[in-house]
Amino acid sequence: MKKIIFLVGCLLLVSACSNIKDLKYEDIINNFATTANRANTYRQGYKYYLPRNLAVSDSTLFNEVLTNEQETFYLYVDGVSYSKKIKKDYQVSNQSYFSKAINYQDKFGYVEINKQENEKYLVEIMYNYAKIEVMVDKDRINEALFTSVSILKSIEYKEEIIANLFGKDVLNFKEEEFNIFNTTSSDSTYLQIDDTYDVVEDEELPDTDLIN
Repeated sequence: MKKIIFLVGCLLLVSACSNIKDLKYEDIINNFATTANRANTYRQGYKYYLPRNLAVSDSTLFNEVLTNEQETFYLYVDGVSYSKKIKKDYQVSNQSYFSKAINYQDKFGYVEINKQENEKYLVEIMYNYAKIEVMVDKDRINEALFTSVSILKSIEYKEEIIANLFGKDVLNFKEEEFNIFNTTSSDSTYLQIDDTYDVVEDEELPDTDLIN
């Protein structure tokens, strides 16, 4: 009986992966409109869902480096723009391999994919004041999109902690040094973890999510 259950599980997994590979990019992006998985990763000021096939290899206040066997996903959460409720329109790029604006309810963003000189593709997705960048082979774009969408749509902010961080000047930041509303496009400046946020060492704020 256990063998039958295991085989069925394997078949379902293979079928799901096959379906993702067969989807159009637009179909995967439309997944933003579906219900998000429950958050399982908690940070100061926000939480998000980390897919089982990923592991956190590095983490700072608003940056995460997530890895699997094939790729490295760079997640940047923009607490500054979220706290100020900044909104900007994305201009679709006709020069990109793929470019599309995202607008679901009161959340916005974009997806832009650009081919690089090394024949890989730089996938950039911004949504809900957070951004993911990942470099992939062409046949891995669908999986990268699906994974990124799963993470970004699950992000939830803790209003009181965000307000506390900025209201008490716990963070020293320079907004002009990193802008999630701008695309990287090229790997010449690609995927650099932003270090413009510094936490004052003598003051720590509790993360209520870790208590709840």
